[in-house]
Amino acid sequence: MESIAGLVLHKLAESLLQSIIVGTLVTAALYLVGNEIVRGRSRIPGLKGPRGWPVVGNLTEIWSNAAVKYQEWAKEYGDVYQVMLGNSRVVVVNGAQAAKTIFSSNSQALSSRPITYTFHKVASTTAGLTIGTSPYDDSLKRKKKAAAVALNRPAIQTYIPYLDLETKTFLQDLFNYGKAGTLAVDPLPMIQRLSLSLVMTINWGVRINSIEDELFKEIVEVEEELNKTRSTVGNPQDHIPFLRLNPRNKAFVKARELRRRRDKYLSKLNGDLAEQVAKGTNKPCIQASVIKYKEVELNDVELASFSLSITSGGFETVSTTVQWSLAYFAQNPHVQDKAYEEIQRFQGSNEPLCDAADDQKCAYVLALAKEALRIYSVVPLSLPRETIKDIQYNGVTIPSGSTVYLNAWACNHDPKLWTNPDEFIPERWIEKPDAPIFTFGLGYRMCAAHILATRELYIIFMRLLSSFRLEAPEEIRCDPSVDMKNPKDLIMVPKPYRVFCKPRDEARLRQALEVSE
Repeated sequence: MESIAGLVLHKLAESLLQSIIVGTLVTAALYLVGNEIVRGRSRIPGLKGPRGWPVVGNLTEIWSNAAVKYQEWAKEYGDVYQVMLGNSRVVVVNGAQAAKTIFSSNSQALSSRPITYTFHKVASTTAGLTIGTSPYDDSLKRKKKAAAVALNRPAIQTYIPYLDLETKTFLQDLFNYGKAGTLAVDPLPMIQRLSLSLVMTINWGVRINSIEDELFKEIVEVEEELNKTRSTVGNPQDHIPFLRLNPRNKAFVKARELRRRRDKYLSKLNGDLAEQVAKGTNKPCIQASVIKYKEVELNDVELASFSLSITSGGFETVSTTVQWSLAYFAQNPHVQDKAYEEIQRFQGSNEPLCDAADDQKCAYVLALAKEALRIYSVVPLSLPRETIKDIQYNGVTIPSGSTVYLNAWACNHDPKLWTNPDEFIPERWIEKPDAPIFTFGLGYRMCAAHILATRELYIIFMRLLSSFRLEAPEEIRCDPSVDMKNPKDLIMVPKPYRVFCKPRDEARLRQALEVSE
């Protein structure tokens, strides 16, 4: 009897196991078929584009460098086409003229942002969304109105003393850490301190004195990692729903921890400033202007999100553009020497520190800044848009609720707009000073800080190139299409390198820095 019972139990267990296996396979097959039906129906009729693979769509094809791959596909499918990123249907706009037609002519229709899972629903649930990542709603309108007050030309004039101080400190760091040009240094920490301290001083009236500062290290690490949660290709769970079922997903665990760390320093910075404003002891800064600007009342979450907008937008993009540029300058001394000559001619002297109030009057250096913004396109895929109503393009209806990408890289490198678009040629901006730059986006959601960012870059170049001659101890690979640190990131950072920062006139530079100190 025992042997019969054992046999029966064995058969039952075997049958149950088979049923589980068969059930799992049937469920997977039904999911696959159903998912493909949904994906197929989501495609926009009449709009070309690569078909992609089941479940993942075109994700695996854009893994190495999405912006460059989208640019390549435009040759086959036209400047505007659709791709499938998992279950996400995305319209990609690649050409300068197409971008102007779609984004400028449909500015209101393209005024929203899609909600992504990792960034919006995990990383940003406490401090709110930045101006750049918020969907279109009344809160966004209030934040944009406040930004217009804090970032217009008259407001920027009040931040000139901060720009003066931080760029001087940047030169001092390069001089000291590089031992007056005798030691090759990694300029990244100094560049990051410059950008972050400038952002923090402008936003909160609080500066970062040193790259050894613990707050500096914390913010740099957190912001760099949080930017990865906004990557369109680095977070497959945003596009493939079943990947979100794992509660221990490493991306989610990390995003929550980063959110906690960011909340901590944001709360401290905003709280300290609020106390200073109440006492009337605060320095002029954006956050204080927003708090005092009674025509737009922002709640605590909106104030925090406004701070995030300034910090994340101003810190990473400017510092990364400078980082790429220094690598290029070190490899191309003739560009440095021409800039130095033009600065001398403009100033009428060989003083290393130009006037920080100079509003981009040296034509060649302004051209350098614009060309750096164009060729490096450090956010090659601008933050995605979502249509809030149907738009028309070449007889095709792009329906409301569609995600649209502006391929800033492709537009900035459009051969129909520029001759030899992959070459660094500052003179092109002297010939066409009003040509478009797509780095800051287009239309209603264009970066609110683009005037300030360009001015920062100009002053940094003016002072850097009149103070130092940059030399590379070895070849630096700085092709922005292939030499990035991580091609899946939202912001394209170059690989680490080192440079000699040799003073053009050590005695004069030392004296200028000592006076400023």
